[in-house]
Amino acid sequence: MTAELILDARNATGESPVWNTAEQALYWVDIPAKRLHRWNLADGHSQSWEAPQMLACIARSSDGNWIGGMESGVFALTPQDDGILSTRLLSSVEHAQPGMRFNDGRCDRQGRFWAGTMLMDMSAGAQVGAMYRYSAGQEAPLTPQIDGFIVPNGLAFSPDGRTMYLSDSHPDVQKIWAFEYDIDTATPHSRRLFVDMTQHPGRPDGAAVDAEGCYWICGNDAGQIHRFTPDGTLDRSLTVPVKKPAMCAFGGPNLDTLFVTSIRPAGDIRDQPLAGGIFALNPGVK
Repeated sequence: MTAELILDARNATGESPVWNTAEQALYWVDIPAKRLHRWNLADGHSQSWEAPQMLACIARSSDGNWIGGMESGVFALTPQDDGILSTRLLSSVEHAQPGMRFNDGRCDRQGRFWAGTMLMDMSAGAQVGAMYRYSAGQEAPLTPQIDGFIVPNGLAFSPDGRTMYLSDSHPDVQKIWAFEYDIDTATPHSRRLFVDMTQHPGRPDGAAVDAEGCYWICGNDAGQIHRFTPDGTLDRSLTVPVKKPAMCAFGGPNLDTLFVTSIRPAGDIRDQPLAGGIFALNPGVK
């Protein structure tokens, strides 16, 4: 299967793709660039908005705008005509130590926004990352729901919402877990190992779930996106022409296109000139 380059975005860290059905457009972020991006399917036009802090993960809010996890908390986000992303703090976070930001995040099936934090200096290997949950109308500061992570990632929910998937993409961990998820209380419990990614190419990065309940995870450093069945069996692996695919999301008119963001590392990238681009695959599922 050939991956189509839809935009040579050259993102330093392209993350959190979200398909907007009403607009038939893909949104995503470039974390270190502090930018929200949009690509329109009809004409291929792209545009971006600058945020005041690093923006790591986004979700569509009920008012038609966005919410996102940044450096200091969860914010309401409103793109402005002048290219600025207007932000309003919804709920602050008290990090375990300085130098942290949010990383991967998304909503559960009931619309509650989950996001994880990490120390930006990944080389420290510090287990100070945690998962937080924000619900609409919440005024209190965010409190950790699960902790002990280095780089929490790979967050996704099963179609019925009763399984929550979560990974730690740090080279020292590379595990994906599945939790039973209480949809009434938004409580994950009964954690179990879902996939040991040290047995497969790439570190576990961003993820998505298809309509058949299978889990798609970007294999960072391997240029692959893996599909695992609900019992943790590797079903297939798709290839993209870059080493660091970062996160995937379903979209397109029929929700059968798998969009993939990627990372453009520093240094010599002559062997992957499209690094940081946005790609589209047709995986045969929705």
